[in-house]
Amino acid sequence: MSRGGWTEQAEGEPDALLSALGSKYSAEILCAAGTPKSAQALSEDIEIPIATCYRRIEELVDAGLLECEGRQLSTEGRRTNIYRRTLDEIEVDFSCEQPQFSQKRRTEAKNQLEDQLEH
Repeated sequence: MSRGGWTEQAEGEPDALLSALGSKYSAEILCAAGTPKSAQALSEDIEIPIATCYRRIEELVDAGLLECEGRQLSTEGRRTNIYRRTLDEIEVDFSCEQPQFSQKRRTEAKNQLEDQLEH
């Protein structure tokens, strides 16, 4: 179902989504990951320990809220994964037996536009 750009979330378990969203720093990581960033960059941007950042990234990827967009060379010359959020907004409806999610997914066109504005 779609309404004004919103689609019903079919994938992912409600518990996994709520757990990922409810973890400390998850919202900050999603906000910071509007453009592709490494775990190190996310950790530095929101000032959290790198180990915590990796744990939150794993939860967010498993919940389908963040995705690995590729790999890039770090300043130390190592290949690192870069991540970007998969949506811009999420709505949770608790009026049913199970939480229902609607979301505004990010389009490839929006990602490309933001990449151009970033550089």
